[in-house]
Amino acid sequence: MSARPLLMMVNAFIGTASYKKLYQQLGFDVVIEYSERKAISLIKKTPPDVIVADFFHQTDFRDRLSNLESLLASAQRTPTTRILVFYEPAHQAMLDKVRQRMRIDVAMTLPVNEAELANTLGVWHAAALSPVAP
Repeated sequence: MSARPLLMMVNAFIGTASYKKLYQQLGFDVVIEYSERKAISLIKKTPPDVIVADFFHQTDFRDRLSNLESLLASAQRTPTTRILVFYEPAHQAMLDKVRQRMRIDVAMTLPVNEAELANTLGVWHAAALSPVAP
């Protein structure tokens, strides 16, 4: 078993895929999933310590507001998994609606403030390494 916390990147678009190196430098083992179905399967089998995902809203979604709702629903079952979402400011209203129903620990607008990202993930990394009190 790895001593490094696991970070799963989901739907990493060009603007956020480049952060993989940063995540590794912060001490995370990184797995990338481009399919929500595979990401959900991984959450069930081996819940990651952190999920980093890109949020987007498309008007042609018939039964949901965003690309992440199924993934977020699965992640709700793992309360120790931290969830960070990147989003375009134009999608703020839709993200707010999703957040009313599902937990997102931190949401960051694009372009990402890398210092803020590193700080947030550094805190989560330390917490993942800390023993849980009985």
